Amino acid sequence: MIKWFKNIFKKSPDWISEEDRLAVITKSSKQVSRGVFFATVIIITSFLPVFMLTGQEGKLFHPLAYTKTFIMIVDALLVITLAPVLISFFMKGKFKPDHANPVNRILEKVYEPIIRTVLKWRKTTIAVNIIALLITIPLLKNLGTEFIPPLDEQSILFMPVTLPDVSNAEAKRILQVQDKIIKSVPEVDKVLGKAGRANTATDNSPISMIETIITLKPKSDWRKGITKKDIVTELDAKLQIPGVVNGWTQPIINRINMLATGIRTDVGIKVFGQNLDTIAAVSEKVKAALEGTPGVSDLFVEPITGGKYMAIDIKREELARYGLNVDDVNQVVESALGGATIGNTIEGRQRFSISVRLAQEYRNSVERIQRIPIQSTTFGEIPLSAVADVKFEDGPPMINSDNAILRGAVMFNVRDRDLGSTVKDAMEKLNKEKGVLPEGYFLEWSGQYENLIRGKQTLMWIAPVVLVIIFFSLYFAFHSVREAFLSLITVPFALIGGAYMIYFWDVNLSVGVAVGFIALFGIAVETGIVMVIYLNDAMQQLIKLKGNSSETITKEDLREYVIHGAAKRLRPKLMTVCVSLFGLVPVLWATGVGVDVMQPIVLPMIGGVLTSSTHILLVTPLIFLMSKEYELRKYGKLEVHDVQH
Repeated sequence: MIKWFKNIFKKSPDWISEEDRLAVITKSSKQVSRGVFFATVIIITSFLPVFMLTGQEGKLFHPLAYTKTFIMIVDALLVITLAPVLISFFMKGKFKPDHANPVNRILEKVYEPIIRTVLKWRKTTIAVNIIALLITIPLLKNLGTEFIPPLDEQSILFMPVTLPDVSNAEAKRILQVQDKIIKSVPEVDKVLGKAGRANTATDNSPISMIETIITLKPKSDWRKGITKKDIVTELDAKLQIPGVVNGWTQPIINRINMLATGIRTDVGIKVFGQNLDTIAAVSEKVKAALEGTPGVSDLFVEPITGGKYMAIDIKREELARYGLNVDDVNQVVESALGGATIGNTIEGRQRFSISVRLAQEYRNSVERIQRIPIQSTTFGEIPLSAVADVKFEDGPPMINSDNAILRGAVMFNVRDRDLGSTVKDAMEKLNKEKGVLPEGYFLEWSGQYENLIRGKQTLMWIAPVVLVIIFFSLYFAFHSVREAFLSLITVPFALIGGAYMIYFWDVNLSVGVAVGFIALFGIAVETGIVMVIYLNDAMQQLIKLKGNSSETITKEDLREYVIHGAAKRLRPKLMTVCVSLFGLVPVLWATGVGVDVMQPIVLPMIGGVLTSSTHILLVTPLIFLMSKEYELRKYGKLEVHDVQH
């Protein structure tokens, strides 16, 4: 019995010595750590365009870029420091070879015949890849463009504009009617409207501008099959009130637009000049030219004329007759209409002035104002009309200026179409019109389109710089221009899946999609580096076995060792791809606020990872084999680059 227990707890001798085990770990770490380190550097570099973004798009995507960059920097340090130490702690005992794993055997059994077929039908494989790449060009050109994917704020902002001279009573009546109609829609939960400006200096809204915030019920309580776009369309049809131009947006994006560009709609055409009446006339011509453009909705001209002002012109020749002066008349007008301060009242820690003026019924018409009495030392009490003309005059309801130049604006929202193509068509229609702009007047496109152009220009000039930096990083990793090019060529093929994905998902090109492609390029290059490392390792094994000479190495040897390098280390390559996919795919089924912004970022990454991994697994070994055959034929030996140290 004692002997039996000793046999149970007896420690079996190690199948490998501790020195040999550490040597194997050191060699394996050197083999992949350099490539993984540079792959991490490349991913960090690929995010440089995101750091160059400014304005609204920069504030939105900088946190993403900073978070990923800091994570990757720590990752790069851990790969070459902590990872080998942890491996030495935990990788002990006997380990089964790759082919002993049933999953690995199945993968190799599926993959090996495919890679052999690919290496046999070389021209066909390359042609299929090139054709697939060429198809993406018209696909991308046919995609619409927008600035940033619109965020569904779960609420609606209704911003109608009435005539500039609308009275307080009429604005109040319109507001009440609109709120009642809006509340009649079943999906509407609460309605809160206001006319004019709030009691703050930052809100310069005139009384003619109404803002109504509409909060919606949870989507589970909506009618079956209805969308937010359908609700807006239904509300717009019900709220067709004469003299009111409807405008639909969302509360948060509206405030951002107004603060950033001064335009409260998606797109605005600013009209600059020196005369308000001429600016108003030009704005009406611009509006007429844009009417009927597909995608243009809620089109209106910002009112810069039509305001009503009460003018009290003093008749100076009459003042002398009554023994009065200008100050006497101005003081009476100020006290009667505006109110005169007669004292102060203190309530707790607050101090209020006490003002007195005529009651509303004595100053609510021109006739009553004309009868305001003025005390004359010579003639006693006389009416205001005896020494002044009281009348209404037209004038600007509000004066806007940019860079000290007067401006008006033609505004519109984009609905049922993408922003880029809508503005492009609008520009073409406007350019065809003759005699729109007099001398000294000019137009400027603003709003979300202004942001779109800024973001596009930033990405266009920084993207080539980033590709050059990535190429040099690959060169330092492999010490070979050919190997660097072999890894970098995966980038355009990653574009294939990303383009197909956003096309079939019906997503417009935007800064968010561009950020997704930027992240994709780093992942694609990282997977390509892993493949090239193992292919080079296979070549080193071949040279070790047969020497480095065209006399000892045949084309068949090359082909078999390329297949060996591609197939025998299939698991780490697929793990690199699967980690990305498993982290991204759940976003496609996510719901809630923010998903409509996240999906355009994730879609190109998912599609691109699929096509780039297919290209890396099938085409990269083919191009690698062709380059090695060329080296063997031209130089009589293989150029194998040491990527292990």
